[in-house]
Amino acid sequence: MVQIPNTPPSAVPAQHSVPTSADVARLAGVSRATVSYVLNNATAVRISEPTRRRVREAARELGYVPHAAARSLRAGHSRMVLMPAPAIPAGPLYSRFLAELQSALGRLDYTVVQYGTVGLQGDEAARVWAELRPVAVLVPGAGLGPPGVAVLRRSGARAVVTLGPERVEGAHALLMDHEAVGHCAGAHLHAGGRRRIGVVVPGEAGLEAFSRPRLAGVRRAVRGTDATVTALPLAYTEQAAARLAARWRETGLDAVFAYNDEYAMLLMRALQDEGLRIPEDVAVVGADDLMLGRLLRPRLTTVHVELPSGWDLAELVDRAVREPGGEPEVHRVLGATLVPRESG
Repeated sequence: MVQIPNTPPSAVPAQHSVPTSADVARLAGVSRATVSYVLNNATAVRISEPTRRRVREAARELGYVPHAAARSLRAGHSRMVLMPAPAIPAGPLYSRFLAELQSALGRLDYTVVQYGTVGLQGDEAARVWAELRPVAVLVPGAGLGPPGVAVLRRSGARAVVTLGPERVEGAHALLMDHEAVGHCAGAHLHAGGRRRIGVVVPGEAGLEAFSRPRLAGVRRAVRGTDATVTALPLAYTEQAAARLAARWRETGLDAVFAYNDEYAMLLMRALQDEGLRIPEDVAVVGADDLMLGRLLRPRLTTVHVELPSGWDLAELVDRAVREPGGEPEVHRVLGATLVPRESG
């Protein structure tokens, strides 16, 4: 049996007092109110830049950080913006959007928290989010309903913003029209003389809200013509792509919209391994306009997807927090533009 020796009193580390705003004020030679204005990025009070710098340096030297709970009490609400972690794979395009949004909210003095609720979705997840008492919640994808919005509102959330294909009653909405992405790709392939078009439908769970509208967009683009559209379920693995490519000639397809650039690159390599020429035998179109697609040979034709501005969304959140009684705003976002290259 191993015994843990008692620590002599002299060896116990001295307990340092937690620095306060009063300590910062004394070191910087200013009032506590000035410290509060500077560290909370208040713009209503004019404070010279040398004074701001002196306060920040004093806070750094003392290791002082503002107390979030105390600040929330003074403001009457928290400054936490909750972003539930998406239950779907977040590609490079969406990751860049999130980074821009978090940076913009930070400049508006909000604290952004990404929160995972594994196994919980929609209104059930909303009850868990409400326990954290965020001032705003940004909900990606579908699933949240009016009851979930009401729960969040009752818990003190001044703004609930959804990013998805449909509006939710009581919430601000950024409507993302993924059907336009598919329509853009389908119209381009048809205009290029392709008549037997395959559309990749990802096998990854959670992507249905995006893949279904994109498939519908391709079908809408060729409706009333002699072209056919075939859905192609595909898992994001080399083995699955190789199996699909091995039977490609049997399908008779002369083009494919591969859902996005990552699936397009996966399938294009498998088709080339089967001896199929791109674009002579099969035209390939992706979406998202990732830089890697420009490095392929042949270079990947793609749909450039324009996500909403992170700064615009941050300003919507701030506006809703400051004016919580206003009517929910609805904005249609997600532009789609074809970028023709060599693959199709």
